[in-house]
Amino acid sequence: MRIDKKLKVRSVFISDVHLGFRGCQADALLHFLHSVETDYLFLVGDIVDFWSLKKYPVWPQKHTNVVRSILGKAKHNTKVIYVPGNHDEAMRDYVGHKFGNVEIHRNYIHTTLLNKKLLVMHGDEFDVVVKHSRMLAKLGSYAYDKLLSLNYLVSAIRKYFDRSYWSLAAYLKHKVKNAVEYIGSFERALTHFAKEKNVDGVVCGHIHHAEMRDIDGVLYCNDGDWVESCSSLIEHKNGTLEIVYWVNDFENSTISELEELIENRHAA
Repeated sequence: MRIDKKLKVRSVFISDVHLGFRGCQADALLHFLHSVETDYLFLVGDIVDFWSLKKYPVWPQKHTNVVRSILGKAKHNTKVIYVPGNHDEAMRDYVGHKFGNVEIHRNYIHTTLLNKKLLVMHGDEFDVVVKHSRMLAKLGSYAYDKLLSLNYLVSAIRKYFDRSYWSLAAYLKHKVKNAVEYIGSFERALTHFAKEKNVDGVVCGHIHHAEMRDIDGVLYCNDGDWVESCSSLIEHKNGTLEIVYWVNDFENSTISELEELIENRHAA
């Protein structure tokens, strides 16, 4: 679809893009980035998957195009804040530096238009497996990569038969009891930390599970990923927050249809 004008928002939060991994949904992310004009762009970790690049180097042109699109936004008055995660932890060596118009931070406090303070962090610090056993984390990453490879095949088959996008990996993760318990523990740990930091909420990524809800008086926001769900968190011009799933809801819509869809959601 040719973009004649853009959906204008105040802030965009994306994480877990995993550029350099075959399962990265770079085409969908490019469409999203080209469709949205934002004052702030937060890259909330695992943008580049250095773990995957070390094992199976994959870098098609569309991955370069994602980087170019982000840098293009930075060049044209979008403030870009990069908070590295565990898969791109090499970038943590450059915390406090600014590359062009991209700032690198360990974490960041963003104040919304409604004066709500949100702590932006990747979240791997609260993943017990990642924190205490790097070897086990990489073994889990290997198994997850295999699952996502199967997910890639399922998606290709559904696309061939003109069916909507559906993530096998996300479906299995949400059905497994231990995974559900893990997600709940992760959410509670981050909101407890945010409460200690005296902020109104937290925005994170890491677990590939988009969510926005109140937990003990703290707003928990996970902006999802661009491997399984193609989701992000956006702050509208009026300061309200919303999770969007780009492939299923918006990818084939015109800008006017996007605006109508979002307006209808707020009115509901």
